[in-house]
Amino acid sequence: MAKILGISAFYHDAAAALTVDGEIVAAAQEERFDRVKHTAGFPENAIKYCLGQAGIEPEELNAVVFYEKPLLKFERILETHYAFAPGGLSSFIHSMPLWMGKKLFLKKHIRDGLNNIGRIGKNHPPLLFSQHHLSHAASAFFPSGFEQAAILTIDGVGEWATATIGQGNGKKLILHKEMRFPHSVGLLYSAFTYYLGFRVNSGEYKLMGLAPYGDPESPQTTFFKNQIRTHMISLKDDGSVWLNHAYFGYATGLRMVREKRWQKLLGFPRREPESVIEPHHSNLALAIQQITEEIVMKMAVEAKKITGSSHLCLAGGVALNGVAAGKLLHSGLYDKIYIQPAAGDAGGALGAALAAHHIYFGEDRIFPLSDPMKGALLGPDFTNAEIELAARMAKIPYDIIEDLQTLSDFTASRLAAGKVVGWFQGRMEFGPRALGNRSILADPRSPEMQSVLNHKIKKRESFRPFAPAVLWEDAETYFELKHPSPYMSFVVPVKEEKRKELPAVTHLDYSARVQTVHRETNERFWQLLQAFKKRTGCSVLVNTSFNVRGEPIVCTPEEAIRCFLQTEMDMLVAGNYVFSKETLR
Repeated sequence: MAKILGISAFYHDAAAALTVDGEIVAAAQEERFDRVKHTAGFPENAIKYCLGQAGIEPEELNAVVFYEKPLLKFERILETHYAFAPGGLSSFIHSMPLWMGKKLFLKKHIRDGLNNIGRIGKNHPPLLFSQHHLSHAASAFFPSGFEQAAILTIDGVGEWATATIGQGNGKKLILHKEMRFPHSVGLLYSAFTYYLGFRVNSGEYKLMGLAPYGDPESPQTTFFKNQIRTHMISLKDDGSVWLNHAYFGYATGLRMVREKRWQKLLGFPRREPESVIEPHHSNLALAIQQITEEIVMKMAVEAKKITGSSHLCLAGGVALNGVAAGKLLHSGLYDKIYIQPAAGDAGGALGAALAAHHIYFGEDRIFPLSDPMKGALLGPDFTNAEIELAARMAKIPYDIIEDLQTLSDFTASRLAAGKVVGWFQGRMEFGPRALGNRSILADPRSPEMQSVLNHKIKKRESFRPFAPAVLWEDAETYFELKHPSPYMSFVVPVKEEKRKELPAVTHLDYSARVQTVHRETNERFWQLLQAFKKRTGCSVLVNTSFNVRGEPIVCTPEEAIRCFLQTEMDMLVAGNYVFSKETLR
């Protein structure tokens, strides 16, 4: 029985994943345990959870796999600094102590970390290293359920590659073509994220959320696109991009962009974080979003040309751009598209484990489940006894509703009355999105709900949109969507006749990032949606992650209760326990 632990760490979004005979048993990001968003450190807590979920010790593992090759990455950093010399000296001086002190000795660091968890041998379990983009590709293809598929990975940078086109067939996976650093779609998008006042490696989804506020008919938007195309990038027919590094500082500097040149080119300075968002900010966000969509489409066309496949798998941080994914879905270029829900570096831990199982050990794929990712519900769960203990520690009153149907009906009645409900159930989601187990839920029919959630609950920017969760059986009634989207992977148009009915989840451009809810992967959430439909005639709920701005999604009952008490959330349903603000007044 092959037990393989995958690890991603030391850049951002550290995580661990465990497979047993190719089955995904557990996966979690370290941030959910240490409560530091996008934490990069060794994922000791996530590893403890994964091993505990399977009831095994570190010495029982057949392999531990790191998601990238550190020596190749170090080679890239040295060669890049040499190529750009004498520029970037300060960055070189800044990065070398970290590499010489820790990153070049990852084997020892990983083994020391595992020894802190449980005893391991000097050479057992064996320590393997996958390539960064191979890990991404494996994370998407092997759980996709496709016998064969084209594979597209796009992110900032791994070792050298910044995007790859590959092909999966059975247990085989080949990367045919790659784009190399310093030319990168992910870093291009991150540069604009930075210039628009958001944080790199965490604020890219804010840029995507801001883009619909731009005016596609505005001469300014056209001007921005022309300036980007003429001066910043050169886009080839195969989707590869050449970046003019007179405008970018990330290759050797400590800043993403050369701000004075951007200001001269675009006509306005970098937006300061938390400052007012003006129309030119929205128009620039729209311009780079549209260019990114064009790049992704060209890459997908090239992947089709190379592989001839009718199925496509996507991973890497850019794969989380749901707008680009939605455009690709609606193009009809591929019959089916699968996007790894943890498409960023956290998912690299899972991909590394799967790559080792199928490629290194040569084990065949088995297709026992409709969704090998198990709805991405791969994190910790908690018993009703643990929830009750957390409530007693917090000294707050609660009610218990044992019957699931009664619990669903009661929760649906409160949602229909305009209440905001924290929904804490079962195993925590793996990846950046709450999918119905660590969620804040609300009625999408309320015109005020987006503002209420942003200001009173999430405490975040007013322009940020919310996702709809819809019964899969009814998805086509509300959205231009015939393809399952269980992981909120695709932004698609809201049906014209349903836009007024769903104001809380309909973006300015009449689109929405849809989650289709399937009974076979999340019975409780599906039943709640059924109860809401029975009461209101609406099969949709607002579904946003159970956290406030700047914090990771809650993991434990204690964190759920704390978030409930610190916000203007009306009700918390944790397991069979119901907490209401009305009883606290």
